[in-house]
Amino acid sequence: MPTVGELAAVYGNFMVSPRAGSGVCRTCFNLTDGYARCYACAHGEPVLDAVAPISYSVACGQLHHALSSYKRPCGDVARRLTAGLAAVIWRYLAKHEPCVAGAAGVRRFELVTTVPSGNRDRDEHHPLRRIVGEIVGSTRGRYERLLERSVTDVSPRTFDRHKFTAARRLDGAPVLLIDDTWTTGASAQSAASALKDAGSGPVAAIVIGRHLNREWHENERRLRGITRPFDWSACALCAGSRSEPKTPSNDQR
Repeated sequence: MPTVGELAAVYGNFMVSPRAGSGVCRTCFNLTDGYARCYACAHGEPVLDAVAPISYSVACGQLHHALSSYKRPCGDVARRLTAGLAAVIWRYLAKHEPCVAGAAGVRRFELVTTVPSGNRDRDEHHPLRRIVGEIVGSTRGRYERLLERSVTDVSPRTFDRHKFTAARRLDGAPVLLIDDTWTTGASAQSAASALKDAGSGPVAAIVIGRHLNREWHENERRLRGITRPFDWSACALCAGSRSEPKTPSNDQR
């Protein structure tokens, strides 16, 4: 049976390391057109205390395909993808959970949970809950299903503090929130809002893939300039800044 390292190494062949720097969103590490924050983060609700994408997920790329296909209800492909993505999370947390905790201003996360699906019926069988709650060794002992989709009607990719409801009061406990994909961040920020309304301490989010479109502005050129292969030893929060020409640092309006 393959080890965690072996399973994750396969993904390291095509994952792309997010790095802070000029023209990179300070919140979610989106590539921006010379601004300190991308449009969604500059105009959204900044509830999360830290955001750490493991990799960029480029539209139509291999990681994007894996993050879409592992949600299939059954089959060998879905099972293999689930095992691989679990290994990615496990390997990343083994090295970099302290980086995320430090960025959120806590020593460690007492609780771990996942961002629910926007669809209540689909969330009942979402494989990410099994990955975090059963497979990944460093999270299964701390995992609780703390959130569920509320009955509030919310438009997709829209922040709403009533989008999710918390299962219980949290009494100041720091929470690590895990999601598979970050596009606008509205779901993760909404989930963090529900946790804090329930009395949590700081909340940080780890996402497997920060979605990117190659066609937007200079994304294609900038993606080609990112060093390969994927660097497991440095995360978006602990790595040094990218050496790119300086550009204005105003919030994108």
